[in-house]
Amino acid sequence: MRDIKFCKKCIMPSTKPNLEFNSNGICQGCLAYENRSKIDWKAKEEEFKKILSQFKSKNNNYDCIVPVSGGKDSTYQVLKLLEYKMNPLCVTATTDKLTNIGRQNIENIKKLGVDHFEISTDPVLRRKINKYTLESVGDISWAEHITIFTIPFRVALKLQIPLIVWGENPENENGGPKEYENSINLDRRWMEEFGGLLGLRTYDLKDVFKIPEHKLIQYTYPNEDELSKYNIKGIFMGSFSPWDGYENFKIASKHGFKTYEKELEGSIVNYENLDNAQMRVHDYFKYLKYGYDRVTDWCCWHIRRNRLSRDEAIIINNKKSGRFPTDYMGYKLEEILSEIKCTKEEFNEICDKFTNNELFRSNNAGALIKREDGSPILINPFK
Repeated sequence: MRDIKFCKKCIMPSTKPNLEFNSNGICQGCLAYENRSKIDWKAKEEEFKKILSQFKSKNNNYDCIVPVSGGKDSTYQVLKLLEYKMNPLCVTATTDKLTNIGRQNIENIKKLGVDHFEISTDPVLRRKINKYTLESVGDISWAEHITIFTIPFRVALKLQIPLIVWGENPENENGGPKEYENSINLDRRWMEEFGGLLGLRTYDLKDVFKIPEHKLIQYTYPNEDELSKYNIKGIFMGSFSPWDGYENFKIASKHGFKTYEKELEGSIVNYENLDNAQMRVHDYFKYLKYGYDRVTDWCCWHIRRNRLSRDEAIIINNKKSGRFPTDYMGYKLEEILSEIKCTKEEFNEICDKFTNNELFRSNNAGALIKREDGSPILINPFK
């Protein structure tokens, strides 16, 4: 059994990758949030506006690229850049299983008054990759994680647009290594370390599928020399403002952003991760590997902002976290699996393969003890 400690302020467990705790048992996510009160956000906004002015196009090109999923945060990003009189090109790396609401919200971003590129990868190869990465690294959404980074950089290089504006700095919001807490840049090193690639690289796929390199061009980060030639860089908008997903949602909803009709499965809100029907599978594997999921993330964000007490969050988390992904926004697990040619039996075997046995209950024979829905039970639930 693994010895797990929980943050004394929120409920984030020590199983979270890259999470650090101070001597008082407070996690780096909470400490980073507390440090926001020491930041002069007016000065940060002026710094951001100065960066934008430096990249303002002088040859009638776009001023910047905004990677957009259609979600609350990317809608907010577009609204802010338009407020700053920028001319952004919005770029969507299409998810493999786009939901109806996801499509509506992408169309809504266009209606804000921007040009938009949507790039989809070969769906036949994409689903082969999805099954392979589910089996090999326990992530059905690996292809999505890499293309949301590589595709905007490839478009920036092709059109010589030197600035890409991303949303939050995840290492600040979620509690990553302290040295990255206030980072403003997203580059290749950041992507490979924190982009959810799980040690798998694009060049590995070439040999796995016996395909030519050009079939993987959209999964490939551009050459650094090429990016340097045109001074292309990516920055986090969230490093220049006190980022808050709930506040972003409220602003986005006033400009046409649509939510789900009820609280999302595997979450405690109805306004996040609306575009990808595979998200429940992705988040469930997070639970199997580390013993927490998106429910826990949201509980922690709300605790830090005094929207939930720690005791309230523990009750919610123990009730809603870690449930088997049978359904997501009306999309059934069987539908998701059939598209990647994976049976329910295969899926269950893959789940067991990636379940961290140090975190979950098992019987004397070593077999996992599961709930009625098929999900494993934590040895040490949140207390």
